[in-house]
Amino acid sequence: DWDRYAEKARELLVEREVDVIFGCWTSASRKAVLPVIEQHDGLLFYPVQYEGQESSRNIIYTGAVPNQQALPGIDYLMQEEGIERWILLGTDYVYPHVTNEIIAAYLASKGVAEEAITVNYTPFGHRDWQEIVSRIKRISREGRRTAVISTINGDANLAFYNELSEQGVDGADVPVMALSVGEEELSGIDATTLEGHLAVWGYFQSVDDPRNNEFIAAWRDYIGDPNRVTNDPMEAHYLGFNLWLAAVTRAGTTDVDAVLDNLAGLRVPNLTGGEAEMLPNHHLTRPALVGEVRADGQFTLLWRSAEAIPGDPWSDYLLGSRDLIADWTAPRRCGAFDTRTGSCRDPAR
Repeated sequence: DWDRYAEKARELLVEREVDVIFGCWTSASRKAVLPVIEQHDGLLFYPVQYEGQESSRNIIYTGAVPNQQALPGIDYLMQEEGIERWILLGTDYVYPHVTNEIIAAYLASKGVAEEAITVNYTPFGHRDWQEIVSRIKRISREGRRTAVISTINGDANLAFYNELSEQGVDGADVPVMALSVGEEELSGIDATTLEGHLAVWGYFQSVDDPRNNEFIAAWRDYIGDPNRVTNDPMEAHYLGFNLWLAAVTRAGTTDVDAVLDNLAGLRVPNLTGGEAEMLPNHHLTRPALVGEVRADGQFTLLWRSAEAIPGDPWSDYLLGSRDLIADWTAPRRCGAFDTRTGSCRDPAR
């Protein structure tokens, strides 16, 4: 109920007069909230991976954009798994559509033919995956090594992975790389049937780092459950809150304008080793990690980017955005600055 997000954001800003909001989940919910945040000059920290193609003065995007998650995942599958045939499965809303458009353009830039890419969308909560999984099997038997890139959101994943198991689709033969499935989603699935399938995130609970271990222990103590898991959006919120706190400390006030003027360039430790930096485009530097699903619902780390990747909201692989940059610092103060014309295409976004 995307309108409900907008109503609650307005309530928080106007009636409760909050200084900052940490929240929203899907891109659809964020886009419903965006005009409310801008109208009332609020501040939203958004913690979930998303499709990019947006940069608002009033939103800080702490989740990954495609150049930090989807595209490194594609590179891994090409280079380490020898994938030649691609099946893009997504839930039918904005994030999967735009992300898959970027993925298809990126694959084309790597010489992948259009006929080697299959795209399919299903509704939220989709349950009947029999025909789609059968099609995956048929395609994978055509002789070229095949992988699935999944932007399936929410509880539809349970039925999807169960059907993969029912039809014997093994991750060693046809790996599914998920962009929206992490530890929390796996906690509701029998992960013993998913070994060999993959995910790419900027954080995994299984990374052995003192800060991460301390964070996990604190979370479990707070929630009163020694088995509760952490995940990437939780780390993104952790980073966002600490960046907001550092900006408030630097500015000496929680005033939105002052906080925004003091965010760029701030660095805070992440939970997997290294630091996250707030960029002038209101996105972070974050590493890309590829993990393989384990029987216990955790991930074995297979690969990690050599360094943190700067988040770029405007994809270099789409005609409408490859010449755009976001820069909310003076003198540009623009979310869509056209480098060809030297002008701000849309000062509000």
